[in-house]
Amino acid sequence: MALERIDQGLWAAAAPTTFLGLHLGTRMTVVRLSGGGLFLHSVVPMTGPLRAEVEALGPVAHIVLPDLYHHLHVGPWSLAFPGARIHAPPGMARKRPDLRIDAELSEVPHPDWARDLRPFFIAGCRLRETVFLHPATRTLIAADLVENFHRMDHGPTRLYLKAAGLYGRAGFSRFLRPVYGDRPRARASLERLLAEDFERIVLCHGENLEKGGREALRLTYAWL
Repeated sequence: MALERIDQGLWAAAAPTTFLGLHLGTRMTVVRLSGGGLFLHSVVPMTGPLRAEVEALGPVAHIVLPDLYHHLHVGPWSLAFPGARIHAPPGMARKRPDLRIDAELSEVPHPDWARDLRPFFIAGCRLRETVFLHPATRTLIAADLVENFHRMDHGPTRLYLKAAGLYGRAGFSRFLRPVYGDRPRARASLERLLAEDFERIVLCHGENLEKGGREALRLTYAWL
């Protein structure tokens, strides 16, 4: 597990992880902000080498839990970087009362990242995900909004991905569609996001979409 440079001021580190026995993996995204501090999105398990790579890029200023399900590994990062502000969605304080949370995510950007990132809340969904547009690189940073699997060595996971409509194409599991309880609000959020200019999607599960990200997202939610 090592940092990979995605673009100017943008890095990611992929890590293996399982959920209910499925090998879905996860990914942390690191953004260097204009002020020099780092923005860590959806942190992965901390290792000594990974921590050293992150520290070499600059001081960790913000650690972001982008939705209600990407919180498992934040504890060691918050202890390692006590000066970093922890941002989480509404409801996370009840779900993880053991975590220090400094601010609830909203579409009002923190002053430190207002010049670099634009947050978009996906309304009408129980995941309560906030995604982040990085205009300088035309990149959308997301957690569970979309997944993208084109190969899978683990047989049971491959069967799940095929049944979920996720294998060989970007998408959102058909088994999880009920989390979109208010489809009109969700559709309005997606339409507003799709009006923005982005090409790449850095995501947590599967392969990043380097090209055609906006169209892939549009097709992913054609059912909505």
